[in-house]
Parts: sequence; C-alpha cells; structure tokens
Amino acid sequence: MDNRNNHQSVPLDVPSKLLKPLWFRSRESLLDDGIIYDPIAAHACRRCQLAPDCLTGNVDQSQLLHATLTQLCDLQVKRFLETNPDGWVINVGARLDTRFYRLDNGRCHWLEVDTNEHLVWRQRLFHKSERYSLICGSIDDMSWLSTLLIPADKPILVVCEHALLEQTETRIAHFVQAIGCHFQHAKACLVLAGDLTASHLGQKMGCERYQHGMRKPLDKLLHWLPWTYKVSIESPIDKHCQRWSRWQRVVAKLPIYRHRLTPNIVNIEW
Repeated sequence: MDNRNNHQSVPLDVPSKLLKPLWFRSRESLLDDGIIYDPIAAHACRRCQLAPDCLTGNVDQSQLLHATLTQLCDLQVKRFLETNPDGWVINVGARLDTRFYRLDNGRCHWLEVDTNEHLVWRQRLFHKSERYSLICGSIDDMSWLSTLLIPADKPILVVCEHALLEQTETRIAHFVQAIGCHFQHAKACLVLAGDLTASHLGQKMGCERYQHGMRKPLDKLLHWLPWTYKVSIESPIDKHCQRWSRWQRVVAKLPIYRHRLTPNIVNIEW
C-alpha cells in the first residue's frame, strides 16, 4: 500500500459489492490456518467502513469458499508466471483484487480491466506500478480488446475470478468466444458456478445467488471454443484443508455433485 495514501484518515465508504471480497481476504489473513495471506486487504479494510451486507449470511463458510477460489486462481497465475516470467496477465472484472501485489515477479505485465467506477476505487486504495495498467472495460462490452497493445509473441493469461458469476450463460459464451477469437494462443482461468449452487446444500457451502449454473462446463467451453486443446476443472472441495473436511465427506458419498454445488475453477488453453 502506498504510504502517501495514509493521510486520508476519514474512513472510506466502499460499496459492499467491492468491499466484501476484500474483507473476506482480510479476515482470512488473520487466521492461523488461513488459506491466503493478504496484508494489503487487511490494511485497506482498516480504512473502509464495513457495510452491513458484509456481516449477513453464512459469513465463515462464505469466507472459506471465497478464500479457496482465490487461492486456486493464485496457483494458476503462479504456474503461468513460473513458465512465462515475462507474460501478460489480463484480470477481467478486477474490482478490489490484490493478486498483482501478491504474485508480482518483477517482470510480468498486468492489466486490470473493469468499469470506471471500480477503477477509481482501485486508484484510491492501491499504489501504481510501471508494469501495471488499468483499462476501462467490461464483459458486457468487449470493445476494450481492440485497445490492447500486447506484442504478438507474448504469452497471455486471462483471469476472471468474480465477474462471470454475475453473468448469464449466453454472456459467458460471448466472452469466451471474444477472447478466443482475439488471441491466437492464450490461457484462461475462469470461475464458473455449478448448477446446484442455489440449492439448500449449495447455500450452506457458502454460495451466493449467481446468474448462471452449469452442470458440465467443460463440454460447454469446448462447444463455444472448438479449437481449445486443453481444459481442466478444479473444485474448492478438493482443497486439502481441514476446514473443508465435513463437506468432503458429504461429497465423497455423493461424487456426482463434486462440481455442481459450488463455483469451480475452469482452465482452458488454445
């Protein structure tokens, strides 16, 4: 966090939609068995007024689900940068994500794509970097792709952790096809909701009300992007974490629900 921002002693009234994921990461960072450590989130949350919406619902389980999905996305970015240290990461629907500051290797280039309103909050809370750029854009309007100035020979990873959960399946298909047609070769790490996240069991596992639910997301991605040559899916339930053990026992008895009750990390490469 840039110390120059510390003169703003007045608490910031950040919208709950933006603050809640930041607050989850802040709380997780204080646990002895926390899945992720995000001191920037903790620092930012000390300056923000906690919205009442952040305190409602199954907070502890929602925090665990959010932290696990975040860590799984982090692992994909780490693997990409280990293989491609000079690669480009395009984080779509960034909001108040701090992944760049957690994973920066000193060589990669990072683009945060979001609406102008969200980017303003990023500028108020986080410091700048010469390899880090903010781009105004959204999933609803993919025209921002034509403004990118990325060398043709550079490896690219597109990350979308939260934004697609608020999109319909039709809009997700449009997004996937847009990036698949724009970049000749790239990787993508996407968080997509299972088709039973709105069920009683899914809500108990920490899910919210998402705008879509997919039973077989890999089949759909291959249909939307036929030239994809590598796909995989990871469930937060698969995480080796004692806090997930109760749900792992449930899914062990009902393996058909493994990728249906929560959002999952879907990785594609073309």
